[in-house]
Amino acid sequence: MERVLIANRGEIAVRVVRACRDAGLRSIAVYADQDREALHARLADEAYALGGSTAAQSYLNAEKLLAIAADSGADAIHPGYGFLSEDAGFAQAVLDAGLTWIGPPPAAIEQLGDKVAAREIARRVGAPLAPGTDRPVSGPDEVLEFAASHGLPLAIKAANGGGGRGLKVARTLEEIPELLESAAREAASAFGRSDCFVEKYLDRARHVETQCLADTHGNVVVVSTRDCTVQRRHQKLVEEAPAPFLTPGQEETLVLASRAILAEAGYVGAGTCEFLLGEDGTISFLEVNTRLQVEHPVSEEVTGIDLVQEQFRIAAGEALTCTDPVAVRGHSIEFRVNGEDAGRGFLPTPGTVTRWRIPTGPGVRVDTGIEEGVVVDGAFDSMLAKLIVTGADRKQALERARRALAEFEVEGIPTTLQLCRVLLDAPEFTAAAPGPGFAVHTRWLESDADLHLEPWDAGPDQEAAEVPERRAFTLEVGGQRIEVALPGSLAAPRGFAGGPAPAARRRSRATSASMTAKSDGTVLTSPMVGTVVKVAAVEGREVAEGDVLFVVEAMKMEQPIKAHRTGVVRGVAVEAGAGVSRGAPLCEVHTA
Repeated sequence: MERVLIANRGEIAVRVVRACRDAGLRSIAVYADQDREALHARLADEAYALGGSTAAQSYLNAEKLLAIAADSGADAIHPGYGFLSEDAGFAQAVLDAGLTWIGPPPAAIEQLGDKVAAREIARRVGAPLAPGTDRPVSGPDEVLEFAASHGLPLAIKAANGGGGRGLKVARTLEEIPELLESAAREAASAFGRSDCFVEKYLDRARHVETQCLADTHGNVVVVSTRDCTVQRRHQKLVEEAPAPFLTPGQEETLVLASRAILAEAGYVGAGTCEFLLGEDGTISFLEVNTRLQVEHPVSEEVTGIDLVQEQFRIAAGEALTCTDPVAVRGHSIEFRVNGEDAGRGFLPTPGTVTRWRIPTGPGVRVDTGIEEGVVVDGAFDSMLAKLIVTGADRKQALERARRALAEFEVEGIPTTLQLCRVLLDAPEFTAAAPGPGFAVHTRWLESDADLHLEPWDAGPDQEAAEVPERRAFTLEVGGQRIEVALPGSLAAPRGFAGGPAPAARRRSRATSASMTAKSDGTVLTSPMVGTVVKVAAVEGREVAEGDVLFVVEAMKMEQPIKAHRTGVVRGVAVEAGAGVSRGAPLCEVHTA
């Protein structure tokens, strides 16, 4: 293994590029149109264009990735996380092409990536489990039948998914059909399959997990526990290692269950076993993430183990450098810095980063693919960076976090930095003891927290980020055809050298001359920049306040847009697939 193609983007691609350099391997990056000048593409030893501006056209296109691997002479592929990292078909295609797959075997991905199959493995080895369906559900009637047997709330989950996408929690019977449809739509968009299953949802639970490594020599090691309870929309925002306030018995249950599940599945590589910890101390297996996790740095910081380097060693057939039990020292906390407006319900907000100043100093690490002046596009994930702060214990880690967050400066788009700073003043999170002290749970931010987050003031004209126009030219150097792309401002007139070249694709925006703002409040506008994925508004139909009329997606998150008043729908201005800016009119709702 000498040349590693990194089938990803952003901070994880940068992370793997640096690990390659540390290991003496040559790194090969790939990039979508809007990532042409991205940090990961510049830092890598080589970088190749995927073409396209959406995930489906670029980082999810297996044929393009394998073609670039062949053209570049890559002998291994590291998938990072997200995109194709948990796609068993892609893993098998990599192996069939004679390349090294830096990840678990396709059979293990298939078994554990299917959440229903993973539950069956957990059941066989005696891991703790909440009630759930033993196969994907066929429709809302089956979900309603499960609810009648097991009660509410219940979780509707993508059978092939992760990262909180394709996960909806139903608390009433009436919302089940809509939530199932939304979960299936998100699952199909993010993972290529819409299958969903259902399980009993543990309310007010903590999210705890184990970072694991397994090699081809039969060694399965639990590196550390982690707590990932602070979440929004079932997606993690803050993670820490080791998981605080676990009893010795709870930690033993987590470790033994994780080893048994991975051994039963024949797992090889880095992976994470996730669990829920109920208020009464009950532990329930959740899923296995068959890849490196976003939060892997906190485990690295408290153990000194470079998990990406271990992935390289495992893929090369070498034994792990660590053995059980792994010595854990200190405490590490990771804060995700996302391009979201926390004061408006964590609305994803693309745009241009006009100022970027990251903190430094003792115990501070920042993993990012962002630089000042970068355009954050709505086609991809909202995460900009990860701030990882480590101390001798949790108290010192929290103190260092306050200092580091105060130094972190981002302008141009809203971020979750405000939330992170306010979180450190919340006694429920910073408590030094469990029980009535450490009182966070997975829905704490959305249900119980009183953090007084201020909406970001962007002004009414905040627009979606656009890919700058570029012109493509074909040159011949030494008999070899080379295509060169230049910014539109530097390109020659369009009549030059064979006529016009296609400009980079730009996001369309919904506009309507008749849909201007009105003082009587009839206009329903989009609260975010994004793409309309569903239109439920029908001209002339009566609606009640709170009815979902549109669903807008940005940065892989769906946001239902509800009627702001009771009345009759008029002047529907958008259709599914249209791009909208913040404040763009969607329709009017007229009172009788």
